[in-house]
Amino acid sequence: MLARCERRGGEILLGDKGYAGRDFARSVSDLDATIVRPKRRDEPGDGPHPPAIEPAHESIFWTCKDILTLERHGARTLAGLRERVLQRFVCLAAAITLNHQLGRPSRALVDYCA
Repeated sequence: MLARCERRGGEILLGDKGYAGRDFARSVSDLDATIVRPKRRDEPGDGPHPPAIEPAHESIFWTCKDILTLERHGARTLAGLRERVLQRFVCLAAAITLNHQLGRPSRALVDYCA
């Protein structure tokens, strides 16, 4: 999938523990990218290994799919899909920013949903 994406070089990919192995790391490196993922128990402590990020990105995906209705996007072309995904992310960023300014919990989005 990475090979089909438009890249400039030097991209950093976030993944979970399953994205491991010499062959996978070599293929990502050949595409001039870096994979960053939590360290597995059987790995030494060298290299970039963030703490478990799964709960955070799962929460964002759930928000996009459910509250921001990305599963029912209605796009008919790839350009239309990109536009609708961008709209949802801008909406989410605006809601979080407004909540921050109002002193509310960041992800309290119920006031912004129809």
